[in-house]
Amino acid sequence: MKIKSFAKINLTLNVGKILNSGLHNIQTNSILIDLHDQIEMKKNKKKKDKIIFKGPFSKAVKKNNNTILDTLKILRNSKKVVNYYDIEVKKNIPVFSGLGGGTSNSYFVLKKILKNKKIDKKILKNIEKKIGSDIKLFHFKQAFQKNLNTIINYKKNFNLYLLLIYPYINCSTKRTYSKVKKVSKFSRLNYSNFKKIDKFLKDVSSDKNDLQEIVENEHPEVTKILKNLQHQKGCCFSRMTGSGSVCYGIFQNKRLTYLAAKNLNKIFPNYWHAITKTI
Repeated sequence: MKIKSFAKINLTLNVGKILNSGLHNIQTNSILIDLHDQIEMKKNKKKKDKIIFKGPFSKAVKKNNNTILDTLKILRNSKKVVNYYDIEVKKNIPVFSGLGGGTSNSYFVLKKILKNKKIDKKILKNIEKKIGSDIKLFHFKQAFQKNLNTIINYKKNFNLYLLLIYPYINCSTKRTYSKVKKVSKFSRLNYSNFKKIDKFLKDVSSDKNDLQEIVENEHPEVTKILKNLQHQKGCCFSRMTGSGSVCYGIFQNKRLTYLAAKNLNKIFPNYWHAITKTI
């Protein structure tokens, strides 16, 4: 089995009050991009999964404790899987970066093994508890999460180019959320209804990521990256995704995206860069 495990970007992220589950309520606009980990799986005759991580970000992943092994364990406990696998993962998505790489691996492995069938609610709940509540976002190419339990698919998907910059700062999601002192009032806009890209980008750019200020206060280099992105020709807006530290600029023009990348490679030669687009 060959699997593409796509990264996600939070165009907006509003953090609400803590719910009875212990999680913050959130509202976000989320898109999948064509930056992806490559996963290969084949059945073995042993009673144990064997997993190998390769690629530029493989060293940050634990071989014996990761989202793929957790997902397979949950599936076996639920009697959905009896096989064991040899697995090779090429980690192209930066780890602890806000791009959801680990959660993505879990979702796309789950989807492939279940052969695109509807995922059982009990299984999904167990995976959410173990891996993260954002796993549902990977079911949608572009979606508006109205609150923690309600996700609405966009009526129209938008074609966007993104320039990503990762300053090699590992951000703990749990730690960043623990530093939230003031919760947001959620937007009354239904972003899923937008049909014109200019109006959509205008409203998204006027929104924010509540976690960005927390990360910026601790890491001024994030502020510097965002400012330089924003000043690039053709950049609609710049923002940090998730709990960071990947920063991105949104573009509508492919040529201008590459021009911006060339400029920023000179300013930040020691940071990881990638040009990507919506899928």
